[in-house]
Amino acid sequence: MTPSAETAIRAATDDEIASVEEQLRLLFVRVRAVWKEAAAAVHPDLQPVGYKIISALVHRGRMHAGALADTLEIDKSVVSRQVKHLEALGLAVTVADPNDGRARFVEATPAAIESIGQKGSRMQQQLYASLRTWSGDDVDELARLLARLTSEVVAPATTDSASGD
Repeated sequence: MTPSAETAIRAATDDEIASVEEQLRLLFVRVRAVWKEAAAAVHPDLQPVGYKIISALVHRGRMHAGALADTLEIDKSVVSRQVKHLEALGLAVTVADPNDGRARFVEATPAAIESIGQKGSRMQQQLYASLRTWSGDDVDELARLLARLTSEVVAPATTDSASGD
C-alpha cells in the first residue's frame, strides 16, 4: 500500500536544514555568552571552561579528572590546567580517593557550591520563565526533537573543538 499524498512524509530541503543549522549556531553563540557571563559572576578570573568544570562538580559531586574530561568531552590536559586554576581561585580542592591512594578526586568548595547555585538558579529561572510562555505540547516536542537530534548527531571530541570555548 502506497502512502497517500496527505500522509507522505516530505524530506527536509537543504534550505530548511540550513535554517536549523543557523538557529543552532545562534543558540551556541548565546550559550557561550551565558557561560562567559556566569563565569565572570562567580569570579572575575574564571574562564568559561572552568565554569563548566566547577558547575559539573557542583551538580554531580566529586569526580576524578579523567571522568570530568569524559563527561564534558574536553581534553584531559585542559581539565588538569583548569583544576589547578580552580584550586588557586578557591573554588575546588583535590582529595585522595579512599579506594585508591594514588588517585585524586576533584570537588567543589562550599564557596563554589553557593556561588554556582545562585548563578545557575538565575539562568535556570530565565529558561523556565521563557518556556512557561510556550504550550506544554511545544515544550514536550522541543525536548523530544532535541533528544532525537542529540542521539543522532555524533561529533567526536577533538583537542581543537573541545577547548571549552
